[in-house]
Amino acid sequence: MVTTNAEFFGELLRHFRESALLSQEALARQIPCDRSLVARVEAGTRVPQDAFAKKCDEVLGTGGALMRLWGLVDWYPQVEHPDWFARMVEMEAKAVALSAYQSMVVPGLLQTPDYVRALVSRRAGGDVLDNRVRARLSRQPRYLAEGGPTYIAVLDESCLRHPVGSAAVMRDQCAHLLRVGQLPNVRIQVAPSGRFDLHRPNQPMSLITLPEGDRWIYSESLSRGYFNNDPDAYGEMSRIYDVLRADILSARESAAWISDLMESYGDLSDVDQEQPQRRRRRRLPRNRPRVHLRRPRS
Repeated sequence: MVTTNAEFFGELLRHFRESALLSQEALARQIPCDRSLVARVEAGTRVPQDAFAKKCDEVLGTGGALMRLWGLVDWYPQVEHPDWFARMVEMEAKAVALSAYQSMVVPGLLQTPDYVRALVSRRAGGDVLDNRVRARLSRQPRYLAEGGPTYIAVLDESCLRHPVGSAAVMRDQCAHLLRVGQLPNVRIQVAPSGRFDLHRPNQPMSLITLPEGDRWIYSESLSRGYFNNDPDAYGEMSRIYDVLRADILSARESAAWISDLMESYGDLSDVDQEQPQRRRRRRLPRNRPRVHLRRPRS
């Protein structure tokens, strides 16, 4: 009995493959990919990529049926998150407001696909990499869509100074932050380095407000999540967060800062990425980022 979207897609793929008188191995050679990938997709244990569906249509002469089906399916409910993070994903899916402080890496809700892949590939590869990338991206649509929950992200400067992937990946990540920062429900602020007067949280954390009014603090280590709904603890962390937001760059100033930093990563059309230090480009001072604000015309 077909019970999931992946199983339904796999059964249709099997039908087209057998109608074309091809074995799994023969289809895999023409894609090309490993035979095990075809087998897992047909068994419904592997969510296919769009490129895979498109190539299968071409090889099997389906008239684009598989790609059309792939585009109609919401694959995200079928991704798997680590057990220790699953509770946070459930809260994100219901939250009416989410405020985050992040250091070293861009928050998952704001990462581009290339940034996610470059980051996760440091620890995983193959199917594990694909599944983790898909799982992380699955959390974003609710917050980056019109009418989404309020999402406020305070990014320590280290988030955008810490190199992930390549200069092109970082430039695209900056451009993405500028785009999503214009959404009515999203605010992004930067906490500059070198500001000894700032009282920052000791570690990345999120303040979560649920529909029933429940409020939670979430933080995490490398392999475990921590939840706290103690009213006193939430009140104290909320005060720290609000004061930090008041003392750092505003959302508008932060957008100007990110725009300047994006330029320092160079032009995406540049082919030579091996010695970026030789490029003639404007560099931002590390401790006192320059913010350019447009003056209103009289």
